Amino acid sequence: MATAILNGKDITDEASFHAQCVQAFGFPAFYGNSMDAWVDCLSYLRDEDGMSKFRLKPNEVLEIVVQDADALKAQAPELLEEVTFCIAGINERYEDYGEKPALKLTLK
Repeated sequence: MATAILNGKDITDEASFHAQCVQAFGFPAFYGNSMDAWVDCLSYLRDEDGMSKFRLKPNEVLEIVVQDADALKAQAPELLEEVTFCIAGINERYEDYGEKPALKLTLK
């Protein structure tokens, strides 16, 4: 399973979240550092659009692991809630296109 690792201790706000995501997901240089851009980039994991360093096979899942998730919950609980909501929406988008969900969130 493909894996992207985020460090919850170092995520204190949306800016630090997006900075980590650029590294972890390999988002393109034009990445907009917003949740809309995050959703857009992760909605094309099975395409050849180059929106991330990951290119998933039809049934493959990208696991997003948040290490030290308790720190993230304490520092930016609303951000974690938004990420969880966005992952559900992205997976629903994949299902709408007849594909299997592409993302799994793991909090450690």
